[in-house]
Amino acid sequence: MSVLDNWKQWQEFLGDRLDLAQDQGMSEGAINSLAYQIGDYLAKNVDPKNEQERVLADLWSVADQKEQQAIANLMVKLVKQ
Repeated sequence: MSVLDNWKQWQEFLGDRLDLAQDQGMSEGAINSLAYQIGDYLAKNVDPKNEQERVLADLWSVADQKEQQAIANLMVKLVKQ
């Protein structure tokens, strides 16, 4: 089973990677940039596996680049919790 199949597991996976990036000294700006790149990749190459991912994919598809960056930044904030 992929971490993309379960929303809670996906959040935990991202949170773990965020912690690792911060522990290794990655700046918040670099983390947010990477989050945007990951979001863009997922939107273009991965079919949503659950309702939450479908909502994110739908929002991403209608957002301009600035709004997509905001979505990515919000995902970072979400997994920091």
